[in-house]
This record gives sequence, structure tokens and C-alpha cells, in this order.
Amino acid sequence: MSLLDRLKAGIQKTRAGLVSSIEDVISGRKEIDAELLDELEYSLITADIGVRTAADILESIRQRVDRHLVGDASEIRALIRQHLLDVLQASDQPPRRAAEPPTVIMVVGVNGAGKTTTVGKLAYRLRDQGHGVLLCAADTFRAAAIEQLEVWAERNSVDIIRQKSGADPSAVVFDSLQAARARRADYVLVDTAGRLHTKDNLMAELEKMRRTAARVVPDAPHEVLLVLDATTGQNGLEQARRFTESSGVTGIVLTKLDGTAKGGVVVAITRELGLPIRYIGVGEQIDDLLPFEPEKFIESLFEN
Repeated sequence: MSLLDRLKAGIQKTRAGLVSSIEDVISGRKEIDAELLDELEYSLITADIGVRTAADILESIRQRVDRHLVGDASEIRALIRQHLLDVLQASDQPPRRAAEPPTVIMVVGVNGAGKTTTVGKLAYRLRDQGHGVLLCAADTFRAAAIEQLEVWAERNSVDIIRQKSGADPSAVVFDSLQAARARRADYVLVDTAGRLHTKDNLMAELEKMRRTAARVVPDAPHEVLLVLDATTGQNGLEQARRFTESSGVTGIVLTKLDGTAKGGVVVAITRELGLPIRYIGVGEQIDDLLPFEPEKFIESLFEN
């Protein structure tokens, strides 16, 4: 399957929740009146596009109607499509990479979002592209997390650096980056413990890991990826905001997108925080972590 086909299959619920509801609103209607715009606003907000983005879209439509640039409800679909694409493209930027290997990617988020699984799937992607990958088991709070990461390391045939449960996570980061330089690894993927964005001491620990990484590898971590569960919808936005403030998030990984109609939160996050979506999870298989491309995502939503 092509990337577009896989996206279409993975975001069927979001497509149904967003595009189908838009089409239901405008179907068979010609005049763009207040009633139509109210229904449209409801459709956008319930798909978790975000109140501000929905308001921007409606204002754009009203201005075009006032200037006689659009007069038929059937044209609204294309206007919304372009607006969403513009929002996603405005925040899109290439991932940061180290001038000299290794590139260090730290993965953060709350419990249950899918951090360790994301690390494992990302390791598969990078290994499949021919890169040398080393995994850092910096979630030392749970022995099960270390064991889970070891399974991923074995499955992907990549190295892993770990210490005993309860060890200082920053010490594991230090050892991992030293090992990566000695072994000439291209990437180090740092799996961190799940933490609530409201726990200041745990957020401070992330900052300590960042400082430790920078002492070993210049400018590390090069990427801090926040893993969000798409099924949480708008609740994920506050998580993203707090993590960005505390741990220098550079990009988002949105997991479980195949299980929700709230995939519009992709747009809300980029609109509110100016952060790019790096990857989306659309299934449970090892290759179901897909690179996020704004054009492909919008095309998969709106094309039949």
C-alpha cells in the first residue's frame, strides 16, 4: 500500500467525523446563511479542530461571502481543505539532525500514551533506512518498561543501554551517549518515564536529562518528541502546552489515530503551539508509525 492508501485506512474515523459531517451540512444547499455557518462550526469543533481554528475558518468564509468571492455552499469544502492545509504547512519543518552522529531523540509524554512502543517503531523505521540505532532505557521507574524496550531492541536487532530499576535516568542517558559515540551509532532513542505535566519534580528531571545529553553530544537532544494519545482530543493540547514549556518539545507523535474521530486535534496542536507533527500511529503493527506529511494527510481526509 502507498502512504496515501495507508493514511486513508488509518484515519477513517476522523474522515467520517470531520469531512463527512461537513458534507452533510452543505449537501443540497446553495445559500451560505447563518444557520449553515452555525452547523459548520459545530461540525468543526466536534472533530476537535479547535475553537480558534474553527472561528478562523468561519471568519474566512464570511469575508469571502461579503466580498462576493464565494456564493455557493458547495465551494465551502475546498475552502476548509485549503485552510487546514495552510495551518499544517505553517508549522511544518524538517527534523533537526546532529552535525556529526549520533542524533539524539528524546521521547516524552504521560503514562499510557505509547512512548515505549513509539520508540520501538521508530527504531524499526530508522533501522529499515539503514541507520545504526541505539536505545536508551531511561524509564528506570518501571522494570516492565526496561523489559519492554529490551524486547523492541531484540526485535529490531539494535543495541540497548540499561541499568537496574530505580537508577538515575540521567546516568543512563550519559552511558548511552558515550556508548553511541564509541559504537558510531547514527541515532540514540531515549525512552523516558511517563509523567504528568503537572508534576514539577518529574519535569525538572527531564531538564536534567537534557543537560546531561548536551554535555556528551553537542546540541543534544536534537529532537524532543512528545507522544500524545489522539483519543484524548483537546485534552492533549494542554499536555502539549505544558510539556513544551518544561522540556523543549520540538515535535509531536500522535498515536492511536486509527481509533478516534478526534484526529482534528492534529490541526489544533499545530495551530496553537506552532509545533510540527512528526509521526502518526495508525495501527498496532511494527510499521504502523507513519511520517506525517501535511499534503498527504489532508489529501487522505478529503479525497475519495
